[in-house]
Amino acid sequence: MITEMNFKERSLLFANLASIAYSDDVEEVKKAVRKLGFTTVEFYNRDGAQAYRFMNKTDLVIACRGTQPSEFNDIKADLNAVPVIAETVSRVHKGFKAEVDELWPMVLEDIDRKANAGKKLWFCGHSLGAAMATIMASRCHLYEDIDPVQELYTYGSPRVGWNGYCKSLGVTHHRWVNNNDIVTRVPLAAMGYKHHGTEHYMNAYGKYRKLTTWQRIKDRWRGMWMGIKQGKIDNFGDHSMTEYIANLEKMEG
Repeated sequence: MITEMNFKERSLLFANLASIAYSDDVEEVKKAVRKLGFTTVEFYNRDGAQAYRFMNKTDLVIACRGTQPSEFNDIKADLNAVPVIAETVSRVHKGFKAEVDELWPMVLEDIDRKANAGKKLWFCGHSLGAAMATIMASRCHLYEDIDPVQELYTYGSPRVGWNGYCKSLGVTHHRWVNNNDIVTRVPLAAMGYKHHGTEHYMNAYGKYRKLTTWQRIKDRWRGMWMGIKQGKIDNFGDHSMTEYIANLEKMEG
């Protein structure tokens, strides 16, 4: 039961599920999530928008898939940053909303009270998948036959909507940010976009830290310099789901 896990265990579990969601091999996915305690798997796939449903006797997790460079629909969604009217209030990223709209009827059918038989409902995702999971979780409270979302866990999430939208979400959101992860800085705040949820920051050494603004600036420069010495661009390397998982595994419980 996920509710019996501590924060580190939950964060690591959802990071692994968000990573597994990148696989197209459903049989391999079943083997992987069975080790994590899930017995039921369903793959949602429509016009390039993709997500998984993982379920056991007590919990139901929707894990949304992030950007895949080979999927034109994913790239188009990332770039389509026009703010449009959301289902709740204010405005949301048009491309992210369009991805969710493709899958929502199928997901909605599986998460209502009759279908999930009282299981605890969770959402997670990385990158584009993080944005999709945020929008899906935000829609759940609009339906009387969907139990409240327990929590939302995202990794390397872009900004999803305007301030009014973020304030309306009504879901506990743990948003992980790895040092210089470039995706967490788009779309630009100058366009009106804001982040939602409680930020959990991983510093240049991969450690979970709460830093002041000045400490954050210094840490980002430190991360950039460490990346240069290793011959890599830190902004992109820090977005890797592998990096997020490795850092969470080292985190103190």
